Amino acid sequence: MTTKTTWPLVRVLRDRDAALYLSGVVVSGFGTSALWLASGVWVKDLTGSDGLAALCMLAMWLPTLAGPLLGTLADRGRRKPLLIGVNLLLGALLLTLVSVDDPGDLWLLYAVLFVYGAAGVVHDAAESALVATAVDPSLLGDFNGLRMTATEGMKLLAPMAGAGLYAAYGGAGVALLDAATFVLATALYALLRVREEKPAPPAGNHRERTAEGARHLWAHPVLRPLVLAGGATMLCAGLNGAMAYAVVDDLGRSPAYAGVLYAVQGAGSVAAGLCSGTALRRLGERRFAAYGIALLALAVALRAVPSDPLALMCGAAIGAGLPAVLIATLTSVQRETPGPLLGRVTATAHTLVYTPNVVGLAAGAVLVELVGHRLVLVTLGVALLVTAAALVQRRARAERTVSRSPSDANPA
Repeated sequence: MTTKTTWPLVRVLRDRDAALYLSGVVVSGFGTSALWLASGVWVKDLTGSDGLAALCMLAMWLPTLAGPLLGTLADRGRRKPLLIGVNLLLGALLLTLVSVDDPGDLWLLYAVLFVYGAAGVVHDAAESALVATAVDPSLLGDFNGLRMTATEGMKLLAPMAGAGLYAAYGGAGVALLDAATFVLATALYALLRVREEKPAPPAGNHRERTAEGARHLWAHPVLRPLVLAGGATMLCAGLNGAMAYAVVDDLGRSPAYAGVLYAVQGAGSVAAGLCSGTALRRLGERRFAAYGIALLALAVALRAVPSDPLALMCGAAIGAGLPAVLIATLTSVQRETPGPLLGRVTATAHTLVYTPNVVGLAAGAVLVELVGHRLVLVTLGVALLVTAAALVQRRARAERTVSRSPSDANPA
């Protein structure tokens, strides 16, 4: 049993290109997570303003809204040279931050963070498209699970390292570290042995090409429900995240205890990533996503109970349940989308799935003051259960349609 479970993961790690991809994810993810924490602390130290510090995250995240537009860049040419170019660009930009040592220099920090976020959208779209051509389709779920594990693992380690580096050398030291990680990631991507055909000249105007990704997602019977469920889940996850300090306060703990809960949640996500490939093969994308959302629903609702052991278990369950719909959606996008469209579809899917998370965070910050966290958490649990049930129901309805009318489902 163990051999059968771990064998696909071993196959992914033994694949030269897949291992190089994952190494690049680990290296660049470490630098990104370190900068994510240090940039806010940097601004706080220079200005004393919590609002200006929060703008760092907004500057990095805002370009995600332009995902459909930025994703077209990933479909215009070969993806490997694009990945290399994006990494070199970010490495060079980060070097400019060594001059930031005064509140008057913060415009440069915000500008670099904004470009950082935009380049990240293009990078993720190009990487997803290149992975789909380089990794065996049967192993895409395992690869995406390992990618999630690597990303969450870096979120556990990198902020502490970034905080220590910032304390010792300031923000410039963290920027130099992040620049070095992009240079190393560039070398890893350069070693990839991927043959890419030059894309055909684009047809239609720029607006039409940008809209193609959204049209493909909306018309596809597999991708549309997964993306909608992903967006609804991330909206609830954002609302849940805004309750974190209220939950900690209800436990009678200091605000620093939130770090313990986040660490437990990260550990749950690492474990979920390792198991996702096997779960996808046994359950399929929709059931895997639905079961993960259902687990998330129970964990979120139970956070309303002020109990330390229960809070830790709920944190681990949230970490394990939330990645399911994200991994299922990305894997389905890679499997169900033609190569020439994959950059745009990936970027559009990311926009539709991740944008609600920020909306949820903002709304949660208001709701926690107006109605209290317990009512919000129980309501979120119910909403997530409805989302999971709808996803399973749509799957069952689709299967009945295929069994009744195979010619309608597949005219060919």
